[in-house]
Amino acid sequence: MKHFFAVTVIVLVLTVLVGLGLNSTGMLPAQASLEAGPIDTMFRFHFWAIAFLFALIVGFMIYSMIVFRRKPGDEEDGKYITGNTGLEIIWTLIPLGVVLFLAFWGADVLAEIRRPDPQALEVTVTGRQWSWQFEYPEYGVRSAELRLPVGKQALLTLTSTDVIHAFWVPEFRVKQDALPGEGMERELRVTPTEIGEYTVRCAEVCGTAHAYMNAPVIVMPEERFQAWIAEEAAGEESTDRDPVEVGQQVSEESGCLACHSTDGTESVGPTWLDLYGAERELTDGSAVTADREYLVEAILEPQAKIVQGYENIVMPPTGENLTDQEIEAILAYMKSLSGSSQ
Repeated sequence: MKHFFAVTVIVLVLTVLVGLGLNSTGMLPAQASLEAGPIDTMFRFHFWAIAFLFALIVGFMIYSMIVFRRKPGDEEDGKYITGNTGLEIIWTLIPLGVVLFLAFWGADVLAEIRRPDPQALEVTVTGRQWSWQFEYPEYGVRSAELRLPVGKQALLTLTSTDVIHAFWVPEFRVKQDALPGEGMERELRVTPTEIGEYTVRCAEVCGTAHAYMNAPVIVMPEERFQAWIAEEAAGEESTDRDPVEVGQQVSEESGCLACHSTDGTESVGPTWLDLYGAERELTDGSAVTADREYLVEAILEPQAKIVQGYENIVMPPTGENLTDQEIEAILAYMKSLSGSSQ
């Protein structure tokens, strides 16, 4: 019994030390949503479970290596043990019970974080290579950043225009895939609790620029959110806005600037700096002038004429979702970047 007592003490001490270590290393980011509370509770339980299992295995192993090591001059074989039915039943039933407990607990937490609020703010989230777009259908507003009022549940409807993406804000904890195809929309509910700025990341490897598929998330008071919505809605309806300004906004919201730089920096696709009116060499060896006709074709049929050096890049058909006015605004913005008067 003295061995079992000694090992029990060692296991308890190791469990406490490892558990406190795991819970003090800051592996979890700050909580910023109502859903993060129960999820973090489950995380902390798992941390302590990991600490106990580590201590149970390592504690027994270290104690056995020290106390039951072969003594000098001892050449006898160890005791031959064929099995222990009672022990085997115990180490089968206990893990089974733990797994069932975690399954029921997890289902309860899942039901809690998915509980709908009839007054939830509806936001349509579209993932594409390699950017996010956020639409507020109730207000007719579209944005390249996700803005949410604090303390109000948001119902995010996620979709993709190309490959599988995954919407994830670490501080919110919850995560959901964005799938391509009609009828493949997925829902995610989140209730922000902390005012601040966060980042939505793509948690599904989706191509060459996956690591940079981020977008700002801004949580603000309700009154500021309503003021922003009113300002954006007024801007969308205004006919007096500068076409270059509109083009820049549309380019950001449509994900164009996720692949095309505006300062000459190398990116996934050709830079827009000094592009308008320039000569471009194509993969078939011919050359073309990047005038209005060519650029419109490049937006609507991106694979029709591929620029030399970018033959391995597949541009998504973003132009299918753009109006004629939005395409003209993008062209005005591109033209402003080249300083061309053509």
